Amino acid sequence: MEKQHKSLCSSCYLCRMLSISRRGQEMPPSPIRKLVPYADAAKEKGLKVYHLNIGQPDIETPVIMMDAVRHNHLKVLEYSHSAGNESYRRKLTTYYKSVGIDVDVNQIIVTTGGSEAILFGFLACLDPGDEIIVPEPFYANYYGFAVAAGLKVVPITSYIETGFALPAIAEFEKKITPKTKAIMICNPNNPTGYLYSEEELNALKELIIKYNLYLFSDEAYREFCYEGKYFSAMHLKGVDENVILVDTISKRYSACGGRLGALITKNKLVIDAVMKFAQARLSPPSFAQIAAEAALDLPQDYLDTTRDEYKSRRDLIVQRLNTMKDVYCPNPGGAFYVMAKLPIDDCDLFCQWLLEKFNYNNQTVMVAPASGFYDNEALGKHEVRIAYVLNKQDLSIAMDCLELALQQYPGRTNQ
Repeated sequence: MEKQHKSLCSSCYLCRMLSISRRGQEMPPSPIRKLVPYADAAKEKGLKVYHLNIGQPDIETPVIMMDAVRHNHLKVLEYSHSAGNESYRRKLTTYYKSVGIDVDVNQIIVTTGGSEAILFGFLACLDPGDEIIVPEPFYANYYGFAVAAGLKVVPITSYIETGFALPAIAEFEKKITPKTKAIMICNPNNPTGYLYSEEELNALKELIIKYNLYLFSDEAYREFCYEGKYFSAMHLKGVDENVILVDTISKRYSACGGRLGALITKNKLVIDAVMKFAQARLSPPSFAQIAAEAALDLPQDYLDTTRDEYKSRRDLIVQRLNTMKDVYCPNPGGAFYVMAKLPIDDCDLFCQWLLEKFNYNNQTVMVAPASGFYDNEALGKHEVRIAYVLNKQDLSIAMDCLELALQQYPGRTNQ
């Protein structure tokens, strides 16, 4: 199979960044973080803000990880191998085998967060002007990374009425052009929480074979599957050369600030190309690798207990939302997000109003406007993403705030 990537020069990332303005593309603002100044202002006024806008769990980072950093005996904080510490990568192979993914140490490149893995994968596998199909709503930073790599995101819309299930393969085929080089999914999905099934993944497999495409699979929420069975893109048969897996410790171990991820693929040419970018940025974070290596010694019940906690939070928030007048929220199969359709005129205005104008016992709630998760912002105009990352008591109070806010909001609509 002939691959699309080419040998990469050391300056191509800079060249692509410099060409962004010439192509008329813009780096989009984060729908998750763009309202932070309003939240800060609300706090300065004395309001307590319940942060359901961002996937920052309140579950404590495992002590074993923190102790590994506190009690290390390093004399010099050296560069690690550009691909990551070999001892960490070797332990990662054991972890991946435990979830049915058989890879060796040379098929893993440790990255500065899952974000760097995505960007390196885009830069290594695709050329400026190439197209990548992404089901929307999608994690907003995919668009930003695509802009940085000079790519065009081609959205294919999934709908809240179907729980954001994968669109029909026939709809994908309508989007494919000679410039189409890849498809990207997030499974379980951020922002929708949808869990793609084995059948859906196998349907995508036939498509990537037919059109010789890469399949990028972001599996940051692998451990958090509640309805249905986790099935990785790496479980697909016969497409080892096509699949690029993106992973991170951020959500699995509540270690978002560690900024440690990984790119995994059995395609040696892709690994070789990604390695050039890894070498250019020297090495991934050393202390985070120490912490993450220690985390791999955690017993399985740590992940089971964490999953059960998120499932109970999901059940609470879905139940609360669907009892609110004119609100609809599908029951997500994984991750720790829900998308909810609200009786509001404009999600951006509503989310800002919550922080500027609403007050319930000196409290308010911050959620993410769904417009920023769609290529066409109008599609998410009446939706918000909610991250159920707080304990159930705080979630209940946040839902009290939201329910009252919907009754008071001047732009409430009758749906």
